[in-house]
Amino acid sequence: MFGKIIRNIAIAGLLASSVLATPAGAFERTDKGNVIVFGGRQAIPVLDPHIRYDWSTRMMQQAVYDGLVKYEGDPAVIKPWLAEKWETSEDGKTWTFHLVKNAKFHNGDPVNAEAIRYSFERGLKLNKGVAWMLKDFLAPEGISVVDDYTVKFELKAPYTPFLSFLPWWYIVNPAQVKANEVDGDYGQKWLTDNEAGSGPFKLGRWEPNVLYEAEAVADYWKGWPQGDANRPAGVIYKIIREPAAQKAALQRGEADIVEGLTPDDYVQIARAKGIAIEDHKGMTTFGIKFNTQQGPTADINLRKAIAYAMDYDALIQVYNGAASLETSPIPDAMKGHIDVPGIPRQDLAKAKEYLAKSGYPNGGITLPYVHVAGLEEARRIGLVLLDSLKPLNINVEIKPEQWPNMVANGSKVETSPSMTSVYTTPVSTDPDAVAYQYHKNSWGQYFAMMFYDNPKVTEMIDKARSSSNWDERAKLYADIQTQIVADQPEVFGMLQNRRWARRDYLQGFQFSPVRFTGEVDIYPLWVKAE
Repeated sequence: MFGKIIRNIAIAGLLASSVLATPAGAFERTDKGNVIVFGGRQAIPVLDPHIRYDWSTRMMQQAVYDGLVKYEGDPAVIKPWLAEKWETSEDGKTWTFHLVKNAKFHNGDPVNAEAIRYSFERGLKLNKGVAWMLKDFLAPEGISVVDDYTVKFELKAPYTPFLSFLPWWYIVNPAQVKANEVDGDYGQKWLTDNEAGSGPFKLGRWEPNVLYEAEAVADYWKGWPQGDANRPAGVIYKIIREPAAQKAALQRGEADIVEGLTPDDYVQIARAKGIAIEDHKGMTTFGIKFNTQQGPTADINLRKAIAYAMDYDALIQVYNGAASLETSPIPDAMKGHIDVPGIPRQDLAKAKEYLAKSGYPNGGITLPYVHVAGLEEARRIGLVLLDSLKPLNINVEIKPEQWPNMVANGSKVETSPSMTSVYTTPVSTDPDAVAYQYHKNSWGQYFAMMFYDNPKVTEMIDKARSSSNWDERAKLYADIQTQIVADQPEVFGMLQNRRWARRDYLQGFQFSPVRFTGEVDIYPLWVKAE
């Protein structure tokens, strides 16, 4: 624990150890420094870095773990982290990383080449979470220890995007994980709510669906960008389910930063004294994913009818203008993007033409639209969809669902809904990060709930992944984008701006477009003294 805690009256009841006081701001004052309070709606079901990632999970993972490299800045740039330098062979198949020599895990063990080898082997063998990023090109036996601080990766074939995915392969302490294995599970059960990392924070309290605490590591091997005097003592990620409650918490001083307010809330709260809005154009796309393999939406003509019936202008209105329409499956800020000619916009005449060619020429069907419970924008988009499909005599059943349940249902053709609301942020700056979402090998991942299957597209994706010639790759990605739009596996919606509301004393906020929707890098944050 942080020691004797003096808190704002508004959150004094949060923990039994509180002592009533009225400091300015939501941050908790402790004898070790300030503890920042982040208000978010999404729980963290599994902390294991090789099993699962979504925005809330990854925010805490990045706090307690380190990778070989890290994304920073806007545009996102890969920076050395555990690896201080690296080189690649002429054929692009061999990557050699040289590690810093002062990194240590939270229990004091050194972060060495064996820890790197073990962590990548673990991720590949578990074949969950991050595994899809590298498994087609990297096998466990392809990772070797050269010496204590040098590790080598021998790829099966050249893979240009290799480095771009490494920031999300976090390094675990082999000794701790092995000590907590149960029946050869690679420590999965233990790492659900424990950690074995070397990051700037270590886990404190872990109260599922209530709060998650990260305590600062005072002697973090990389140091603190804001300086030892300004670094926080820790961060509490507090679950606040509803946007209205998040807004109120920020205004009352129960939270220092919140994510996921409604568009109207952002406009209103921006006028409040002491509040600052972070508003950034990102790479997060919104799409309505169709189940292309089962049910009514397996019919491409029905999918086309829905796409042309959609009121796209209303999508922008939902965000009060803080969004832009997609012109391709690949975000416009990403290398390789093209504006796909003829991408659907609202045209009821065309919608009815496609409906007439479908198996449901007169409509008369009800389709579910599933969205994350509590996500107001997604709910409002459901209402836009409902109104848009009325002229086709198609009814929409709007169904809120908790994100873990959405992911579980969307992992199988048999249980995936006809239409699912999904926000997707690329995990890499390389176009492969988006294109591969439409590869059959991605089935089962949340971003592949459409179960898209076009052998021609799969072949082009495979070819683009292994090519080191950018001109060749660019041509392939242009064709990939065009064909995906033609097959309409989803309604290609818009790119929302990424927004957070924070108290203006909270400093150090750094945006990077490869982070997920509500995700914040908490490492550089600090509280400016009044």
